[in-house]
Amino acid sequence: MDGLQGPQIEALERLQSILGPHDTEFVVSVLESVAWDVQKATDLLFDNEVPKVLAPTQTASTPMAQLELDDTEDSSESSPTIRHSHRGQGNPRSNWSFLWSLLAVPLHLVSGVLRFVFSVLRIPIPSLPFMTTNSYHSHRPTSPDSRSITQRWVQELEEETGACSSKRSMPNAVTTGFEAGPSTARRHTYPPAASDDNQKILPDFYDGSYEEVLDICQREGRIACVVLVSAEHDDDADFKRSALTDTTFVKILLDNDFIVWGGDIRDKAAWDASQKLQATTYPFVAFLALQPRRHGAPSSAAPVVTILSRHQGRAAATAPVLIDHLNTQLLPRITPFLARFKTVLQDRDRDRRIREEQDRAFKETARRDRDAIEARLRQEKEEEERARKHAEDVKRKQEDLAKQKHQAGIRMEWRKFMRNRLLLPEARGLRLAVKLPGNGRVVRSFPPSATLTALYAFADSQLIPSTSRPEADPSQAPEGVVDNIPQLDSYIQSKTAGHAWWGFTLASAYPRREFRWKANASLTETGLRDGEQIVMELSSGRGSTNEASDDDYESESD
Repeated sequence: MDGLQGPQIEALERLQSILGPHDTEFVVSVLESVAWDVQKATDLLFDNEVPKVLAPTQTASTPMAQLELDDTEDSSESSPTIRHSHRGQGNPRSNWSFLWSLLAVPLHLVSGVLRFVFSVLRIPIPSLPFMTTNSYHSHRPTSPDSRSITQRWVQELEEETGACSSKRSMPNAVTTGFEAGPSTARRHTYPPAASDDNQKILPDFYDGSYEEVLDICQREGRIACVVLVSAEHDDDADFKRSALTDTTFVKILLDNDFIVWGGDIRDKAAWDASQKLQATTYPFVAFLALQPRRHGAPSSAAPVVTILSRHQGRAAATAPVLIDHLNTQLLPRITPFLARFKTVLQDRDRDRRIREEQDRAFKETARRDRDAIEARLRQEKEEEERARKHAEDVKRKQEDLAKQKHQAGIRMEWRKFMRNRLLLPEARGLRLAVKLPGNGRVVRSFPPSATLTALYAFADSQLIPSTSRPEADPSQAPEGVVDNIPQLDSYIQSKTAGHAWWGFTLASAYPRREFRWKANASLTETGLRDGEQIVMELSSGRGSTNEASDDDYESESD
């Protein structure tokens, strides 16, 4: 409806007002076949004529654009007698159309009940006008899905014939009956097992669109069997119950891997297919398959889907005629070409799989090489990082060692300076014995007014190596201005280290009492007594490089 223009919409409305409730797409297709002439369309429908086929104008991009008619073995019946018999059965004239429309609703209700009863009892459904669910006057969606239409038609076909679709029976297949053909691996055996020995089997109808069938023929080199029927035809029921359920005919279709598609021309998909296949009489059966191009086409031209044969009318579409045609004409003529085509497809598919395997192997090799390169790069990077950290550690240690040596040199300068300028001369007062590291021991007398700084300075000066002569001691402090003990106290207090500046602690031997350094603290205030034994304890981390031995110091005699 969206693509129709003003005059076309007006013609559609006029024809629908004459016909009553009809499928809109069907009415549009009829009007298109008569160039939108309402009078011709009315005569066509009421006389039940099949419209003349118009040349398709929009099939350049579809598989039908390549369809050719192989008229070498055309079995279609187009005699005037057959066409006349087809014209002879039609719908009632327009004065009966209205009455039929009134009776349609109750008849369809009765039809639904009877169809259910017949399907339960597995009785073939009689071909009565009110027993058909898809009459022209039945209400259907204007644009149904092609797949659902085909599935519905197959279901109605099963109900009407009492037969079962072959693909529904495949799970119950057994190895009895006929000997399976080339498609045994895919379809098991035929006929499938059933609870009833007289169970009839229908072909495996493809539930896609007609265009999909042509595409499968093009891609897979399979033969298509297209079945078109008209429920208004007198021979419709007999064709369905005899030809479509014939055991030999169905077996040929299954064994040779035919793709079967069908429908009723009252549905748009089947109607469109009938126009493309130029069907004029029903039932209609056509066989299509790939064939080399003719009419002077180059040998390198790709094969095209071709109409191999058409069988129109009941006389041309009986099971014996179709079986004889397939066995004696169609299959012997086209099987060699399709076998070669499938061999080419198999070779092409094998080459494609080989290329894919080679590509996968190449990609896998490239991946392993890439992983190896990345692993080697990571290893090199890790080694470089370890080397860098090691170099940084060595550099930091060297810097720390240099800093420690520098600080040790400054402290040694302080010791020599204190030995030269700050040591108090011995005087009567407190006589103290200092046990040095390494079991050395010195004795010194301090005046009562001496401070703890004087005792620490004396003990610190004992760490000067014996090789250093007093004459070489500096007369100035290494840092700041320090000329006496009070100035040394001020200097040490300015350092954040405080007591740690000395690098050792003085403590009594037993019981142990620490005499931690304090600025301006006298010896008597700290609790030191005359003749007390003091132990010099180096702070943790100090080495014994600058520690003196027993021979370097004066010892107190017993």
